[in-house]
Amino acid sequence: MASVSPSLLPLLIVARISGLIVAGLVLVWALVYQTSFIPHHRPENFIYSLLHPLLMVIGFIVISGEAILVHRWLPGSRNLKKSVHLWLQGIALASGIFGIWTKFHGQDGIVANFYSLHSWMGLICVSLFGAQWLMGFWSFWHRGEMRTTRIRILPWHIFLGLYTYGLAIATAETGLLEKLTFLQTRGKVSKHSPESMVVNSLGLGLALLSGVVILASVSPRHQTLPSKLMYTEKKCLSS
Repeated sequence: MASVSPSLLPLLIVARISGLIVAGLVLVWALVYQTSFIPHHRPENFIYSLLHPLLMVIGFIVISGEAILVHRWLPGSRNLKKSVHLWLQGIALASGIFGIWTKFHGQDGIVANFYSLHSWMGLICVSLFGAQWLMGFWSFWHRGEMRTTRIRILPWHIFLGLYTYGLAIATAETGLLEKLTFLQTRGKVSKHSPESMVVNSLGLGLALLSGVVILASVSPRHQTLPSKLMYTEKKCLSS
């Protein structure tokens, strides 16, 4: 069984800590400042408004980030890593779909709510994520038949996966800005209130999390540059 590379261990630790901080901040925001999530026109939809940030941040972003890092920390076979990656991404996708549904449920429908940059980016992000997951699911269960195709599309699969993850972070940031601006404009939250500090800290935590996850995912696993150069030189001399 493969062990975690020593060079990646600090990044994985920081990624986990960042994920816990982000999850903790969104829980504090949702549970301590519940009144900020009560719709002014339909208070009965309070629970749906409250579930939206929890599902999109913890369920969609944090879990999908963990799925990206599975290949870096999970010991075992390649198939095991792919299976865990696929299941975690499936949970993240379900959270994203249900999170969007809770936002639009019981209000004026999807069309009426599809007006902001945040909503546009959110639907595009979840759609890309769903396409990525279906591609990975099909590839996992048809490994033999799609070997050549998988090799060709793997770089694009990695690129789109990281791009979608970055887009999810950007979407969450626009959502935080939109929500906080809405609350401050209506006079419910002041600019220097504790809730504003929590939301701003959540935005910084998401930015840190995305950077660490992407860096850990693209960092080399085992060989360093000098060792690769030495191997290349020896190969050239022997030939």
